[in-house]
Amino acid sequence: MVGYVQLAHNVWNPERGFAQAEVLYSFGRREQLNLEVLKRLARSICRFLRPEDALELQAQAQGEGALRFIRSRPAGGAYLLRVLWERLDIGGYLSVAVKDRAFTTLVQEALFAVVANRALSPLSKLAIEQWVSEEVYLGHDEQLQVQHFYRAMDFLLEHAEEIQDEVFRATASLLNLTVDLIFFDTTNTYFETEEVSDSQLKAYGKSKDKRDDLPLVTIGLAVTREGIPVRCWVLPGNQHDAQSVDQIQKDLNNWNPCRVVWVMDSGMAREENRRILQRASWRIF
Repeated sequence: MVGYVQLAHNVWNPERGFAQAEVLYSFGRREQLNLEVLKRLARSICRFLRPEDALELQAQAQGEGALRFIRSRPAGGAYLLRVLWERLDIGGYLSVAVKDRAFTTLVQEALFAVVANRALSPLSKLAIEQWVSEEVYLGHDEQLQVQHFYRAMDFLLEHAEEIQDEVFRATASLLNLTVDLIFFDTTNTYFETEEVSDSQLKAYGKSKDKRDDLPLVTIGLAVTREGIPVRCWVLPGNQHDAQSVDQIQKDLNNWNPCRVVWVMDSGMAREENRRILQRASWRIF
């Protein structure tokens, strides 16, 4: 018995009322075929198909009872972040901080979800709920809701000081950082609202985006010579850059017992700020 291999597709025959196979190309006798050529052709065709389409067609070819592809969610980026999260022992710090709370697991997973979202696909906290449940696999089965993200953010704000301290020390140890030179600068951003009320942060000031008509907050960041963040700050929007030096000196006074050289804009390096940093045996340039 001789078999032939042909590429065909079904075409509806309106006169007969059913579909008929229409040959697009004949590859010849089966025993004479070069299988490698067919494999390359199949791979080439699959470039135009989504992975789920290719698996669906494969399942149809295998007949009833074959595995069927339903959906997929990317997990690689979240897995990498999870490994780094564990290497820095962030979960360990959070466990200590939430040990007396009833929602221990959800707080930790909600915080990880927020961090992963910021790194992979930044969204609002309201939109993260759908992102976690439908668009990414974070390595856990917790059913996170938007309320968990808001509660987690309140918890993070309450313990920001010690968490930032622990995370930086773990990062410095992991990367073998020498923290003897720190670069610091500030910027500001605005809110699309005219409501300020009694906020201790939102205030009108000089906007670097030329939006003096909107309330602002000031954002400060300190990094090592390698560009690794040491700590960040959110400060009142009407605060001048030079006014932030006293705050960072107080916050970091216990972080670095050794002598540190700070590099800042000339506007921050006035005589008053030099004296502030000298209290901690720091130098400023």
